Amino acid sequence: MVTQLILMGLLSLCSLSSSQECNSELKVNLDFPGTDIARLYSPDVMHCQRLCTEHPSCLFFTFIRSDWTRDDGHFHCYLKSTSSGQPNVESPLLGVTSGFSLKSCSPVPQPCLSEVYQDVDFLGADYRALFTSDYEECQRACTEDSGCQFFTFVLKDFRSESIRYKCHLKFSFSIPRTPIVERTAGLVSGFSHKTQMSQNFNTACQNQLFPGTDIPGQDNQVLSAASPEHCRALCSAHPRCNFFSYVSDNFNCYLKTNVHDMVMKAKVGVTSGIPARFCQLDNNWIKVSHEGVDFRGSDIRNMLTDDAQMCQRICTEDPNCQFYTYVNENFFNSGYWRRCHLKRVITMPAPPKITKLDNVLSGFTLKNCPTDV
Repeated sequence: MVTQLILMGLLSLCSLSSSQECNSELKVNLDFPGTDIARLYSPDVMHCQRLCTEHPSCLFFTFIRSDWTRDDGHFHCYLKSTSSGQPNVESPLLGVTSGFSLKSCSPVPQPCLSEVYQDVDFLGADYRALFTSDYEECQRACTEDSGCQFFTFVLKDFRSESIRYKCHLKFSFSIPRTPIVERTAGLVSGFSHKTQMSQNFNTACQNQLFPGTDIPGQDNQVLSAASPEHCRALCSAHPRCNFFSYVSDNFNCYLKTNVHDMVMKAKVGVTSGIPARFCQLDNNWIKVSHEGVDFRGSDIRNMLTDDAQMCQRICTEDPNCQFYTYVNENFFNSGYWRRCHLKRVITMPAPPKITKLDNVLSGFTLKNCPTDV
C-alpha cells in the first residue's frame, strides 16, 4: 500500500508539473536560432511539432516551410533544447514557424495524419510499388498494408510517362526501438507493459525461434534488441524482413531480406527465427526485466525510486515512457543509486527525406484516424 501511494504521488507530481508547462502556441515567421539537437524532415509544422514531442530531449523547434526562399532547406524540422527549457533567442524570419513540444500537454493522442501534400516527394524508404487509379486508392493501399506508414503517388502529368499512376508504399518503424543496448553491472532495464509491438490477430503465433543457429548474410538492417523475442518483433514489423539472427553477446539484431532460400548454420550464442505476419505474437517478453543491461540514452527524465519494480510501474503508467533503466546498489557509482530513467524514441511516421517534386503527391497512412476521415 505504501509503495502504491508513493507511485501515485510521483505520477501526480509529474502530471502537475507537465500541465503547468503546456504551450501549444505556434509562432509564424519567428526563428529559435541555435541549440539544435537534431534535424529531421517534416511536410508541415504540425508533424514537426509531433516529432519534437516524441523526441526524448526536444523542448522546442523551428520548421522551414515550403514557402521558404533563401535556399533548398524546405521541410527541415530543427529540434532544439536548452537547460532553461526556453529558447535563448527569438528572431523574426520569413518562411519559418517555431513552437514547443507537447510533452507536458495531457493527453497527447496518436496523431491522425490525414493531410496530403501536392508536389511533395517523401523520398526513400520504399518497400513496395503498385499502380493505382488515383492517390485515394494509393492511400487506402497504404492504410490497409500493415507495413506502410506513408506513400508517394505519381500523378498523371508527371514528366516520365512510364511511372505515372505509380504508388510507392514506404516504411518507418512504428514500434519502440532501443537505440543502444549494453551490458553494465548494477543496472536493470525493461519495457513499459503497455508497449504495443504488433497488430492484434485472433490466431496465436507458433514459436519459430532456432537457438544456437545463425542465418548468415543478406542483412538488410542491424538494430539493437534486448532479446531474441524483441528481435523477432522488430523483424515482424518490417515488411522486408524475411528472417533474422540475434547475437546475445552484443545484442545485435540482424534483419534479413533473402526471398529465395534460408540457409541455417549452427553457431553458439546466436538465435535465429522467422517473423510473424498474420498471427498474434506472444508479448510476454516485454514484461521481462534485464539484469546487468543498460538501455543507454533516449532519457525523458529520471527520479528516485525504491527498486526496479517501482521504476517499471512508473514507466508503464506514464504515457510517454516506452522503456526504462534502473540503477541499483551494485552500480559502481553510488551517486546514481536508485535512479529510475524513463525513456522513449520517435514512433510516428517519419520520412527520411522530403523534397519538392512536380506532379507527385504524398501522404500518410490513416491507421490512427477515425473511420470517417
